[in-house]
Amino acid sequence: MEFLFEILKKGGVSGDESEFSAFILDYVLQRRSQWKVVPEVYYGEGFHDNIVLKFGSPRTAIFAHLDTIGFTVRYENQLVPVGGPDVNDGDVLVGEDELGPIECSVKIVDGNVFHDFKRSIVRGTNLSYKQEINLDDEFIQAAYLDNRLGVYNALKVCEDLEDGVVVFSTYEEHGGGSVPFLVKFMYEKWQVSQALISDITWVTDGVKHHEGVAISLRDKYIPRKKFVDRIVELAQSSGVPFQLEVEGAGGSDGREIQMSPYMIDWCFIGAAEDNVHTPYEKVSLKDLASMIELYKYLMVHL
Repeated sequence: MEFLFEILKKGGVSGDESEFSAFILDYVLQRRSQWKVVPEVYYGEGFHDNIVLKFGSPRTAIFAHLDTIGFTVRYENQLVPVGGPDVNDGDVLVGEDELGPIECSVKIVDGNVFHDFKRSIVRGTNLSYKQEINLDDEFIQAAYLDNRLGVYNALKVCEDLEDGVVVFSTYEEHGGGSVPFLVKFMYEKWQVSQALISDITWVTDGVKHHEGVAISLRDKYIPRKKFVDRIVELAQSSGVPFQLEVEGAGGSDGREIQMSPYMIDWCFIGAAEDNVHTPYEKVSLKDLASMIELYKYLMVHL
Protein backbone atom coordinates (compact mmCIF):
# COMPACT_ATOMS: atom_id res chain seq x y z
CA MET A 1 0.00 0.00 0.00
CA GLU A 2 3.03 2.31 0.14
CA PHE A 3 2.51 3.52 -3.43
CA LEU A 4 -1.17 4.19 -2.77
CA PHE A 5 -0.24 6.26 0.28
CA GLU A 6 2.25 8.17 -1.86
CA ILE A 7 -0.26 9.12 -4.54
CA LEU A 8 -2.86 10.07 -1.93
CA LYS A 9 -0.46 12.71 -0.67
CA LYS A 10 -0.08 14.34 -4.11
CA GLY A 11 -2.21 17.32 -5.06
CA GLY A 12 -3.96 17.71 -8.40
CA VAL A 13 -6.93 20.07 -8.39
CA SER A 14 -8.68 20.23 -11.78
CA GLY A 15 -6.64 22.39 -14.12
CA ASP A 16 -3.55 21.98 -11.96
CA GLU A 17 -2.69 18.33 -12.61
CA SER A 18 0.86 18.91 -13.93
CA GLU A 19 2.75 17.82 -10.81
CA PHE A 20 0.71 14.68 -10.26
CA SER A 21 0.81 13.82 -13.96
CA ALA A 22 4.61 14.13 -13.93
CA PHE A 23 4.74 11.83 -10.89
CA ILE A 24 2.61 9.17 -12.61
CA LEU A 25 4.63 9.49 -15.82
CA ASP A 26 7.88 8.99 -13.91
CA TYR A 27 6.39 5.93 -12.19
CA VAL A 28 5.35 4.46 -15.57
CA LEU A 29 8.70 5.09 -17.24
CA GLN A 30 10.55 3.51 -14.32
CA ARG A 31 8.27 0.48 -13.95
CA ARG A 32 7.14 -0.40 -17.47
CA SER A 33 10.15 -2.63 -18.19
CA GLN A 34 9.01 -4.84 -15.29
CA TRP A 35 5.46 -5.22 -16.63
CA LYS A 36 4.33 -8.18 -18.72
CA VAL A 37 4.21 -6.00 -21.85
CA VAL A 38 6.19 -2.78 -22.23
CA PRO A 39 3.68 -0.11 -23.34
CA GLU A 40 4.14 2.75 -25.76
CA VAL A 41 3.76 5.99 -23.78
CA TYR A 42 2.17 9.13 -25.22
CA TYR A 43 2.53 12.38 -23.31
CA GLY A 44 3.97 15.89 -23.55
CA GLU A 45 2.74 19.36 -24.39
CA GLY A 46 0.52 18.09 -27.18
CA PHE A 47 -1.31 16.01 -24.58
CA HIS A 48 -1.27 18.70 -21.86
CA ASP A 49 -1.19 16.69 -18.60
CA ASN A 50 -2.89 13.59 -19.99
CA ILE A 51 -1.04 10.29 -20.42
CA VAL A 52 -1.89 7.43 -22.79
CA LEU A 53 -0.36 3.94 -22.54
CA LYS A 54 -0.78 1.47 -25.40
CA PHE A 55 -0.24 -2.25 -24.78
CA GLY A 56 -0.09 -4.84 -27.58
CA SER A 57 -3.12 -4.92 -29.88
CA PRO A 58 -5.76 -3.02 -27.89
CA ARG A 59 -9.49 -3.67 -27.98
CA THR A 60 -10.53 -1.91 -24.75
CA ALA A 61 -9.42 1.27 -22.97
CA ILE A 62 -9.38 2.12 -19.27
CA PHE A 63 -10.01 5.78 -18.35
CA ALA A 64 -8.86 7.05 -14.94
CA HIS A 65 -8.96 10.76 -14.16
CA LEU A 66 -6.00 12.38 -12.40
CA ASP A 67 -7.70 15.46 -11.00
CA THR A 68 -9.44 16.19 -7.71
CA ILE A 69 -11.91 18.71 -6.37
CA GLY A 70 -10.55 21.70 -4.46
CA PHE A 71 -10.69 25.48 -4.11
CA THR A 72 -9.24 28.53 -5.84
CA VAL A 73 -8.37 31.63 -3.82
CA ARG A 74 -10.37 34.66 -4.93
CA TYR A 75 -10.37 38.07 -3.22
CA GLU A 76 -10.81 39.13 0.41
CA ASN A 77 -10.03 35.60 1.66
CA GLN A 78 -12.85 34.10 -0.37
CA LEU A 79 -12.56 30.62 -1.94
CA VAL A 80 -14.19 29.44 -5.16
CA PRO A 81 -14.97 25.70 -5.28
CA VAL A 82 -13.42 23.57 -8.02
CA GLY A 83 -15.80 20.74 -8.86
CA GLY A 84 -18.23 19.87 -6.10
CA PRO A 85 -16.51 19.69 -2.70
CA ASP A 86 -18.83 18.88 0.20
CA VAL A 87 -17.15 21.45 2.43
CA ASN A 88 -17.79 22.10 6.11
CA ASP A 89 -16.78 24.84 8.50
CA GLY A 90 -13.39 23.97 9.98
CA ASP A 91 -12.16 21.69 7.20
CA VAL A 92 -8.37 22.07 6.89
CA LEU A 93 -6.92 23.10 3.53
CA VAL A 94 -3.32 23.12 2.30
CA GLY A 95 -1.43 24.55 -0.64
CA GLU A 96 1.45 26.81 -1.55
CA ASP A 97 1.88 30.19 -3.21
CA GLU A 98 4.97 32.22 -4.08
CA LEU A 99 5.23 33.36 -0.46
CA GLY A 100 5.37 29.87 0.99
CA PRO A 101 3.36 26.89 2.24
CA ILE A 102 -0.24 27.34 3.39
CA GLU A 103 -2.39 25.55 5.95
CA CYS A 104 -5.69 27.10 6.94
CA SER A 105 -9.27 26.32 7.90
CA VAL A 106 -12.52 26.86 6.07
CA LYS A 107 -14.96 29.49 7.33
CA ILE A 108 -18.46 29.49 5.87
CA VAL A 109 -20.34 32.79 6.12
CA ASP A 110 -23.80 33.25 4.59
CA GLY A 111 -23.15 30.35 2.21
CA ASN A 112 -19.81 31.75 1.01
CA VAL A 113 -16.53 29.92 1.65
CA PHE A 114 -13.54 31.74 3.16
CA HIS A 115 -10.13 30.80 4.55
CA ASP A 116 -8.62 31.99 7.83
CA PHE A 117 -4.94 32.06 6.83
CA LYS A 118 -2.90 34.63 8.72
CA ARG A 119 -2.03 36.55 5.56
CA SER A 120 -3.56 37.14 2.17
CA ILE A 121 -3.03 34.23 -0.21
CA VAL A 122 -1.97 35.05 -3.76
CA ARG A 123 -5.16 35.06 -5.83
CA GLY A 124 -5.49 32.07 -8.16
CA THR A 125 -3.73 29.72 -5.72
CA ASN A 126 -5.35 26.28 -5.51
CA LEU A 127 -6.02 24.69 -2.14
CA SER A 128 -7.01 21.11 -1.36
CA TYR A 129 -8.01 19.11 1.70
CA LYS A 130 -5.22 18.31 4.14
CA GLN A 131 -4.54 14.61 3.83
CA GLU A 132 -5.01 12.26 6.74
CA ILE A 133 -4.95 8.56 5.83
CA ASN A 134 -6.51 5.94 8.11
CA LEU A 135 -6.17 2.25 7.32
CA ASP A 136 -7.47 -0.78 9.18
CA ASP A 137 -8.29 -4.37 8.25
CA GLU A 138 -11.53 -3.41 6.51
CA PHE A 139 -11.34 0.17 5.21
CA ILE A 140 -9.16 2.92 3.90
CA GLN A 141 -10.28 6.46 4.76
CA ALA A 142 -8.69 9.60 3.31
CA ALA A 143 -9.27 12.60 1.11
CA TYR A 144 -9.30 12.07 -2.64
CA LEU A 145 -9.92 8.34 -2.80
CA ASP A 146 -11.92 9.70 -5.76
CA ASN A 147 -9.99 9.27 -7.92
CA ARG A 148 -6.66 8.22 -6.53
CA LEU A 149 -8.05 4.69 -6.17
CA GLY A 150 -9.10 4.71 -9.82
CA VAL A 151 -5.56 5.68 -10.83
CA TYR A 152 -4.13 3.03 -8.50
CA ASN A 153 -6.45 0.40 -10.03
CA ALA A 154 -5.38 1.32 -13.57
CA LEU A 155 -1.69 1.07 -12.67
CA LYS A 156 -2.19 -2.32 -11.01
CA VAL A 157 -3.89 -3.57 -14.18
CA CYS A 158 -0.89 -2.33 -16.20
CA GLU A 159 1.37 -4.86 -14.48
CA ASP A 160 -0.21 -7.84 -16.29
CA LEU A 161 -1.90 -6.17 -19.26
CA GLU A 162 -1.10 -7.63 -22.69
CA ASP A 163 -3.57 -5.79 -24.94
CA GLY A 164 -5.27 -2.52 -24.09
CA VAL A 165 -5.07 1.24 -23.71
CA VAL A 166 -4.82 2.97 -20.34
CA VAL A 167 -5.73 6.66 -20.32
CA PHE A 168 -5.02 9.07 -17.47
CA SER A 169 -7.30 12.04 -18.09
CA THR A 170 -7.75 15.51 -16.61
CA TYR A 171 -10.52 17.98 -15.69
CA GLU A 172 -13.14 15.31 -14.89
CA GLU A 173 -14.20 16.84 -11.57
CA HIS A 174 -14.91 20.23 -13.13
CA GLY A 175 -16.88 19.32 -16.22
CA GLY A 176 -14.29 17.52 -18.33
CA GLY A 177 -12.66 18.72 -21.51
CA SER A 178 -9.71 16.42 -22.21
CA VAL A 179 -11.59 13.23 -23.08
CA PRO A 180 -12.84 14.27 -26.56
CA PHE A 181 -9.23 14.67 -27.70
CA LEU A 182 -8.17 11.42 -26.01
CA VAL A 183 -11.08 9.50 -27.56
CA LYS A 184 -10.25 10.86 -31.00
CA PHE A 185 -6.60 9.93 -30.55
CA MET A 186 -7.19 6.33 -29.51
CA TYR A 187 -10.07 5.65 -31.92
CA GLU A 188 -8.35 7.00 -35.01
CA LYS A 189 -4.97 5.49 -34.13
CA TRP A 190 -6.03 2.00 -32.93
CA GLN A 191 -9.80 1.77 -33.60
CA VAL A 192 -10.50 1.09 -29.92
CA SER A 193 -14.28 1.13 -29.51
CA GLN A 194 -14.96 0.12 -25.90
CA ALA A 195 -13.96 1.67 -22.60
CA LEU A 196 -14.10 1.03 -18.86
CA ILE A 197 -14.24 3.98 -16.46
CA SER A 198 -11.93 3.40 -13.48
CA ASP A 199 -13.47 5.73 -10.95
CA ILE A 200 -15.10 5.69 -7.50
CA THR A 201 -18.87 5.70 -6.97
CA TRP A 202 -21.15 6.17 -3.94
CA VAL A 203 -22.44 3.99 -1.15
CA THR A 204 -26.25 4.24 -1.39
CA ASP A 205 -29.32 2.34 -0.26
CA GLY A 206 -28.57 -0.20 -3.00
CA VAL A 207 -24.76 -0.26 -3.05
CA LYS A 208 -23.01 -1.37 0.13
CA HIS A 209 -19.50 -1.75 1.51
CA HIS A 210 -17.90 -5.22 1.31
CA GLU A 211 -20.25 -6.55 -1.40
CA GLY A 212 -17.82 -6.13 -4.29
CA VAL A 213 -17.02 -3.59 -6.96
CA ALA A 214 -20.03 -1.74 -8.41
CA ILE A 215 -20.89 -2.11 -12.09
CA SER A 216 -22.97 0.92 -13.00
CA LEU A 217 -25.88 0.14 -15.30
CA ARG A 218 -26.51 3.88 -15.55
CA ASP A 219 -26.04 7.20 -13.77
CA LYS A 220 -27.21 10.52 -15.21
CA TYR A 221 -26.00 9.10 -18.51
CA ILE A 222 -26.97 5.75 -20.00
CA PRO A 223 -24.41 3.44 -21.63
CA ARG A 224 -25.51 0.99 -24.33
CA LYS A 225 -27.32 -1.90 -22.64
CA LYS A 226 -25.89 -4.53 -24.99
CA PHE A 227 -22.37 -3.63 -23.85
CA VAL A 228 -23.24 -3.39 -20.16
CA ASP A 229 -25.01 -6.76 -20.34
CA ARG A 230 -21.81 -8.24 -21.74
CA ILE A 231 -19.85 -6.75 -18.83
CA VAL A 232 -22.26 -8.30 -16.32
CA GLU A 233 -22.10 -11.67 -18.07
CA LEU A 234 -18.30 -11.65 -17.92
CA ALA A 235 -18.36 -10.53 -14.29
CA GLN A 236 -20.60 -13.48 -13.44
CA SER A 237 -18.19 -15.90 -15.11
CA SER A 238 -15.17 -14.32 -13.40
CA GLY A 239 -16.13 -15.33 -9.87
CA VAL A 240 -15.21 -11.83 -8.65
CA PRO A 241 -17.68 -10.28 -6.14
CA PHE A 242 -19.65 -7.41 -7.68
CA GLN A 243 -22.89 -5.49 -7.26
CA LEU A 244 -25.07 -3.58 -9.71
CA GLU A 245 -25.66 0.16 -9.47
CA VAL A 246 -28.60 2.11 -10.92
CA GLU A 247 -28.63 5.88 -10.35
CA GLY A 248 -30.24 8.92 -11.91
CA ALA A 249 -27.47 11.39 -11.07
CA GLY A 250 -23.71 11.63 -11.27
CA GLY A 251 -21.34 11.40 -14.19
CA SER A 252 -17.81 10.53 -15.21
CA ASP A 253 -15.48 10.42 -18.20
CA GLY A 254 -18.16 8.14 -19.64
CA ARG A 255 -20.32 11.20 -20.28
CA GLU A 256 -17.72 12.71 -22.60
CA ILE A 257 -17.20 9.40 -24.36
CA GLN A 258 -20.94 9.15 -24.97
CA MET A 259 -21.09 12.74 -26.23
CA SER A 260 -18.15 12.27 -28.61
CA PRO A 261 -18.69 11.75 -32.36
CA TYR A 262 -17.21 8.23 -32.06
CA MET A 263 -19.25 5.06 -31.53
CA ILE A 264 -17.52 3.86 -28.38
CA ASP A 265 -19.20 1.70 -25.75
CA TRP A 266 -18.42 2.47 -22.11
CA CYS A 267 -19.20 1.26 -18.61
CA PHE A 268 -18.36 2.74 -15.20
CA ILE A 269 -16.91 0.13 -12.80
CA GLY A 270 -15.65 1.22 -9.39
CA ALA A 271 -15.62 0.63 -5.67
CA ALA A 272 -18.16 2.61 -3.63
CA GLU A 273 -17.29 5.21 -1.00
CA ASP A 274 -18.93 6.97 1.92
CA ASN A 275 -18.47 10.70 2.63
CA VAL A 276 -18.11 11.67 -1.02
CA HIS A 277 -16.02 14.78 -1.80
CA THR A 278 -15.07 15.33 1.85
CA PRO A 279 -11.69 14.82 3.58
CA TYR A 280 -13.09 11.56 4.97
CA GLU A 281 -13.90 9.42 1.94
CA LYS A 282 -14.10 5.77 2.97
CA VAL A 283 -13.76 2.62 0.81
CA SER A 284 -13.81 -1.07 1.64
CA LEU A 285 -10.48 -2.81 1.00
CA LYS A 286 -12.42 -5.87 -0.12
CA ASP A 287 -14.22 -3.78 -2.76
CA LEU A 288 -10.94 -2.25 -3.94
CA ALA A 289 -9.43 -5.71 -4.32
CA SER A 290 -12.43 -6.92 -6.33
CA MET A 291 -12.19 -3.81 -8.52
CA ILE A 292 -8.60 -4.63 -9.46
CA GLU A 293 -9.37 -8.32 -10.01
CA LEU A 294 -12.42 -7.66 -12.21
CA TYR A 295 -10.59 -5.10 -14.36
CA LYS A 296 -7.78 -7.58 -14.99
CA TYR A 297 -10.31 -10.22 -16.01
CA LEU A 298 -12.29 -7.92 -18.28
CA MET A 299 -9.23 -6.59 -20.08
CA VAL A 300 -8.44 -10.16 -21.13
CA HIS A 301 -11.95 -11.28 -22.09
CA LEU A 302 -13.66 -8.20 -23.54
